[in-house]
Amino acid sequence: MKFLRLFLLMFVIQMSAQQGGMWIPSLLEGMNEKEMKSLGMKMSAKDIYDVNKSSLKDAVPQFNGGCTSEVISPKGLILTNHHCGFDAIQNHSTVEHDYLQNGFWAYKMEDELSNPDMVVTFIVRIEDVTAKVLDGTQSLASEAEKQKKIQENISSLSTSLPKETWQENKIRTFYEGNQYMLFVTETFKDIRLVGAPPSSIGKFGSDTDNWVWPRHTGDFSLFRIYADKDNKPAAYSKDNVPYKPKHFLPISLDGIKEDDFTLVFGYPGRTTEYLPAVAVAQIVNELNPAKIEVREAALKVEDGFMRKDQATKIQYASKYASIANYWKKWIGETQGLKKSDAVNLKKKDEAEFAKRVEKAGKQSEYGKILPEFETNYKEIAPYALARDYFQEIALRNTELTSVAFRLYQLEQAYISKGEQAFNARKQNMMDGLVDFYKDFNKTVDEKVFEQLIGIYSKKYPAQFLPASLKNVNAATLSAEVYRDSKLTSLEGVKSLLNGDAKTVLANLNNDKAFKITKEMADSYFNSVAPKYDEINLKISALQRAYVKGQLELFKDKRLFPDANSTLRVTYGKVKGYEPKDATIYTPVTYLDGVMEKYIPGDYEFDVPQKLIDLYNKKDYGQYAEKGKMPVCFIGTNHTTGGNSGSPAIDAKGNLIGLNFDRVWEGTMSDIHYDPSICRNVMVDARYVLFIIDKFANAQNIMSELKLVHPKKK
Repeated sequence: MKFLRLFLLMFVIQMSAQQGGMWIPSLLEGMNEKEMKSLGMKMSAKDIYDVNKSSLKDAVPQFNGGCTSEVISPKGLILTNHHCGFDAIQNHSTVEHDYLQNGFWAYKMEDELSNPDMVVTFIVRIEDVTAKVLDGTQSLASEAEKQKKIQENISSLSTSLPKETWQENKIRTFYEGNQYMLFVTETFKDIRLVGAPPSSIGKFGSDTDNWVWPRHTGDFSLFRIYADKDNKPAAYSKDNVPYKPKHFLPISLDGIKEDDFTLVFGYPGRTTEYLPAVAVAQIVNELNPAKIEVREAALKVEDGFMRKDQATKIQYASKYASIANYWKKWIGETQGLKKSDAVNLKKKDEAEFAKRVEKAGKQSEYGKILPEFETNYKEIAPYALARDYFQEIALRNTELTSVAFRLYQLEQAYISKGEQAFNARKQNMMDGLVDFYKDFNKTVDEKVFEQLIGIYSKKYPAQFLPASLKNVNAATLSAEVYRDSKLTSLEGVKSLLNGDAKTVLANLNNDKAFKITKEMADSYFNSVAPKYDEINLKISALQRAYVKGQLELFKDKRLFPDANSTLRVTYGKVKGYEPKDATIYTPVTYLDGVMEKYIPGDYEFDVPQKLIDLYNKKDYGQYAEKGKMPVCFIGTNHTTGGNSGSPAIDAKGNLIGLNFDRVWEGTMSDIHYDPSICRNVMVDARYVLFIIDKFANAQNIMSELKLVHPKKK
């Protein structure tokens, strides 16, 4: 009987440990550590996070504000995704030296390429500062007053809390404002490109395979952190030296098998796991379909031009990938939420919440939350839809209007702050526009504008639509705008910005593209944004109370904080899955699958001749598994955007893979994690080593790495 109870306990722990979660690394001791060990982890929580000695956290910096990376050598070499380094690779590429198509390898340190404005940030320590942040808010009645006081406290604490002169204090909110944590950070500013495979490896499958399993993408690139002579952060200098890390990750040559423990460490961007059912229904039925339609139209235009011209392909490669990424993600997310019946599951959770509220006698504190959610989400619906259309069409996917909007903001700076602020902003804008116009293509953007302004005029909520854009002929309007506007070239913008503030504004207000964008922006900021912000503030207060109630009333439930681009740990196992009837996916892919997908000369599925030769010879070196070359694998780790580039770590703290994606059926894990179909996708570390060693012959890189056999000990 005792054995049966123990077996059941272990079964419950192992099952619950795979139900998702993004955990704060400084708070792993206790239940998280027990769960990880039940899954097979051989480390301690202190091996993962320790303030007083080196630990895994010291090898996992945030990469350039939006991805994750890991230090893999004592000389500051870092590994991240190819798509995370894509902008840098593109910026160094020309038609003559196309590193996107041919790859790049620095065979000595002098050949490494600098990247202005690229940064890498390490976490030094994490502390709970909730009481200090909320000090003085308890007696404030309105939500706006509370938020103002919280921001004042955060600003003050960020300056006053102890740190070294080269460090920074960052305070972030958790559990919808019920907890606040301090992150002391170090940011390095001299980051150089070391290596990247050609896109036919690093982006193999491109947009067709994006978010899809089985995957065969070698999504990695290599950079190096440089520091001053004291190993401290410094701006780029030829005198800087390779950074000496507190910890770097050994790389396992033993690979993985199904049910192996996996820990993914990184900076997940944003999740909303505790949204009410009414909010999820709005996302599924209204907001996602609108954004999908806009991006699909833009992508269709850009793809047509990119397939016809190599220069355009280089210009738009990064932009296209950025647009396509979330377009496809939203499609999968919507399908997954429907398939998993997320709305009804949320309703069941809410019914249980209401029951516990009543049982605990907490009606005055939590009893009105769910009805008020219904009221506020119904009221915000047209404003939320208008907001998404404005952002997707005016700001993100039409480049001409995005430039015009910057100029609109310049006009607003003059109106609110005067000519001095206007002139300062104008100079900053001009500095940034040089790079913008390097990759601007008037012909492509005109056709994108034509498609998107047509959607805007027909689908934007009618009560907010500017009169000039009602019943508009999109083709005629586009031709006029791109023929007459000076915003279609850098020289044209410079001519518009020449002169004092009044002259510049007069010129701008006679420009066709500026006038259309201004009408869209005025409509949004006058009729949409104020009401959206007003209702959203109420929703935020309700959400904070809702999460607080769950923390208080569901002591038996594991509640992790939503992702917010701070360092997190997620753990699970290597695991296949069954996405639909009669379909079973195994957890590992091989180079054989690359060759099965190979289409000579294809934009997405071409394969370099050298890789074909290595495959035909089965020249895999020490990286093969039973005569086959592993490429990717999947696991039950709960990841999201920002986890791109995160290390996949084995039970003993060695690198076994590189996180880069999720499976399409499970992209709804940002809102609802379903352990039966949610899987993260990782490049096998052995494939990374194979490409560096056998494909690139970069022995200088290989000599820096520590390769280990943890399973043979």
